[in-house]
Amino acid sequence: MTIDISDLNVQKVSKQGSLPTHVADKLEALILKGEIKVGDKLPTEARLCDSFGVSRTVIREAVTHLKSLGLVETRRGVGTTVLRATAIEARPAERISPTTIEDILHVLELRLSLEPAAAELAALRYDEEDRRNLEAKHAAFIKAHAEKSQARVEDYEFHYAIFKAAKNPFFLQLYAQLSQSMIPRAKLLAVDINRAAAERYIGRVKEEHGYILEAILSRDPEAARETMYQHLNRSWNLYRNYLEN
Repeated sequence: MTIDISDLNVQKVSKQGSLPTHVADKLEALILKGEIKVGDKLPTEARLCDSFGVSRTVIREAVTHLKSLGLVETRRGVGTTVLRATAIEARPAERISPTTIEDILHVLELRLSLEPAAAELAALRYDEEDRRNLEAKHAAFIKAHAEKSQARVEDYEFHYAIFKAAKNPFFLQLYAQLSQSMIPRAKLLAVDINRAAAERYIGRVKEEHGYILEAILSRDPEAARETMYQHLNRSWNLYRNYLEN
């Protein structure tokens, strides 16, 4: 059954803070409280956009977060269906040493300062060669995920392609010097990786990359900045949670 969003207590979200987070939190709460039940289908993107007063990009980011919690799945031609009423965070590793977590968080802080700006510039400045390169790197990541790889190289190369499209040589030089150490999974020990959870996590990354790519190729600098920020901020929050558990 597809839920009628008008039956739920949904209000347009404030323009302050992270819009995808606000939407995801509201939908997650409705699922956990049973107001949207297991087996129900979420309303269409258009209906959710109208109800929350946000763009399709925000709704897609919010649904991606729900997927990462294992709450919903999206199937072509079917829509987005609620799978369970208990969140299960996709954590790529069973455990990570505190020192490694601190290193990862420091790198992600740096990336949060740089990459949203790079994505915004890429949306404004990319050329046809950049478009082909971005699409090729995203396709390589999709292939790596399908082959159940950790996709570390493919992850780095997708982000490197964005820096290249930003047409700022100093951004590019900095990213090249840091190389694959920019990717948190590059710091994880193979023995600690939870393969099933990591595959779900990488699947979420794949979708987020898709939204970033769509925003850049649509020449929407605001959406490019926002989707990149949300992508990296979710990673930062995920790894910070290792320190709390």
